[in-house]
Amino acid sequence: MSTILYPSPVFGPVKSRRLGISLGINLMPPDGKVCTFDCIYCECGFNNIFRPSKPRPTRKEVAEKLEEKLQHMTEEGLQPDVITFAGNGEPTAHPHFADIIDDTLHLRDRYCPKAKVSVLSNATQLHRPDVVEALLHIDNNIQKLDTVNPIFINKVDRPTGHYDVDKIISQLKAFEGKVIIQTMFLHGPQLNNTTPEYVEPWLKAVADIKPQQVMVYTVDRETPDPTLSKATHEELDTIRDRVIALGIDCTASY
Repeated sequence: MSTILYPSPVFGPVKSRRLGISLGINLMPPDGKVCTFDCIYCECGFNNIFRPSKPRPTRKEVAEKLEEKLQHMTEEGLQPDVITFAGNGEPTAHPHFADIIDDTLHLRDRYCPKAKVSVLSNATQLHRPDVVEALLHIDNNIQKLDTVNPIFINKVDRPTGHYDVDKIISQLKAFEGKVIIQTMFLHGPQLNNTTPEYVEPWLKAVADIKPQQVMVYTVDRETPDPTLSKATHEELDTIRDRVIALGIDCTASY
């Protein structure tokens, strides 16, 4: 099983399928995974196999390393398209996430004002007011909603704590459009969320949330569960077009 663990707290820049030239920020330890999901498709592997021994980076460490990297890129005449919070687990679970966002916005404005700040999140921390407030200040608030089917969620996303999809949808609606929905479509044994059984209620939830954009994508790298496979171009294109028909911008990544 091939697994990617990202350096911490800053990595890249890397080429993102959806975001362009992305400078990554990993708020989790560099030697393992800490996440509120344990997705069977996660490129970082399963939680119980890759338990870290090192701590999360501190707010001070994140700011120092980010400034150092941005200074170096500026000297080389490079500019990121986006600064992306991702890495080895759920970024909003960091206890000082909101403060780190403030620091990042300050450094972005100083060194690369055209770059957007993005957060890739699984939406499990939207009960925290400080997290929601921080997400309202960034450019790309990207929240995961792979399905609205609880059985599929428990088989594929595998939340590590209580997860109420109806409550998550309500919290996503509360952003009043300042949110991007990201959805993984895939195939596996007795798993296929590209079928009408899954797509129809998901589309209804998307229509209720009214996000500024939807990103649909599929498996790109080797997954810890080797039985998974990509959704087809045709399937993703059909789903994308149905979202667009709702009057919502949508992109598909293959």
